[in-house]
Amino acid sequence: MSDAYSILRRPIITEKSTKLQESNRYVFQVARSATKIDVKLAVEKNFDVTVLNVNTITVKGKRKRRGPRYFKKPDVKKAIVTLAEGDSITLFEGV
Repeated sequence: MSDAYSILRRPIITEKSTKLQESNRYVFQVARSATKIDVKLAVEKNFDVTVLNVNTITVKGKRKRRGPRYFKKPDVKKAIVTLAEGDSITLFEGV
């Protein structure tokens, strides 16, 4: 992938991901075609931090029903990024 801004879609803010931030790990939704190297370079470029490790997960979309018809939500790829000691990312202000 060429553009660092098209790789990182959004940060994932949940109770579990907030707990991971205590151990310097951050969770992002990324493009489905992004590799671990793409994610590492994008995070380092956008947030000016040092990335030690990247784990990726593809979450299958849920099957939903509206009336007699079923449809499937899109699959989502997530990346858990481990940062070097002393680095951090401010995802939202006021915390």
